[in-house]
Amino acid sequence: MFKQYLLLSFSVLIIFCACKEEQKKDEYTKLRGDIFGTTYTIVYKDSKNYQDEINTVFEAFNNSLSTYIPSSIITKVNENDKFVVVDDYFIEAFEKAKRIYKETDGFFDPTIGKLINAYGFGSGKEKKNLTKEEIDSLKQFMGFEKITLVENKVNKPNEIEFNVNAFAKGFGVDVVGRLLEGKNIEDYLVEIGGEIRARGKSPRNSPWKVAIDDPNTDGSRSQSRTIEINNQSMATSGNYRKFKLNNKGEKVVHTVNPKTGLAQENNLLSASVLIKGDCADVDAYATAFMAMGLEKTKVFLEKHPELKVVLLYANKEGEILEFTN
Repeated sequence: MFKQYLLLSFSVLIIFCACKEEQKKDEYTKLRGDIFGTTYTIVYKDSKNYQDEINTVFEAFNNSLSTYIPSSIITKVNENDKFVVVDDYFIEAFEKAKRIYKETDGFFDPTIGKLINAYGFGSGKEKKNLTKEEIDSLKQFMGFEKITLVENKVNKPNEIEFNVNAFAKGFGVDVVGRLLEGKNIEDYLVEIGGEIRARGKSPRNSPWKVAIDDPNTDGSRSQSRTIEINNQSMATSGNYRKFKLNNKGEKVVHTVNPKTGLAQENNLLSASVLIKGDCADVDAYATAFMAMGLEKTKVFLEKHPELKVVLLYANKEGEILEFTN
């Protein structure tokens, strides 16, 4: 059964402190830096510093999948370079996107970028509306089913663009996690921009924990509890602090629906997903749930009990509620 509460957000704070003196704290290495336009924190049980190798992985990842690098593989694909051969990062990202696109009936669609750009989301210059003609014109350049990958080459209509920005942070988390596992490191946590993959034990010799923010709408921050991430990955989409009031005074966020092309009002303010699997997957599911909205997400979860969620939504009275399993 799902329950509803008046509390929590999954804006997270990783808990590393309060290690007991007798525990060998120096066995763990902590690395921090910037990547993908955000910050990362990596903690693992090994005294060796793998920063250089992690940097190499980040560089290879960006050279494959960053739409901000003119020479990247994905940029060349979107520019319709018929001679570009994709690499393993691209293939895995493509196959994950294809699977989740099908599972979510198109609510996760990595070809929606042109429509999002037309609305101006993220630019600070959001449009209230696009005309039906503008939407119909852009929708013809959407649809992941129109793209195929055969023998390491992408086939697509010239006008369609593909990007993995919706789960790039989660995928990057997985790539670093696998690097550490390749070093026989069993205890680690990788976090990029709030997306997390944790395995084994923390420096406390217990499962990794994150602190959960209360849904304060006055700009203040407080945490009311922690949650264990036990050999799992977690990702969040949406932001309950960036809601708007509609003409009825109800709290909503505006989310582009890939099925209709409309920027619809949505009372689902934030979706956090936890799974024993890859962070890229939960990153993509969280994105899809924001497009689905609360009720469709509930139906989807009934068929996917392996997905654990915390959904923050607003009721008609303006209260922020939690829906969780």
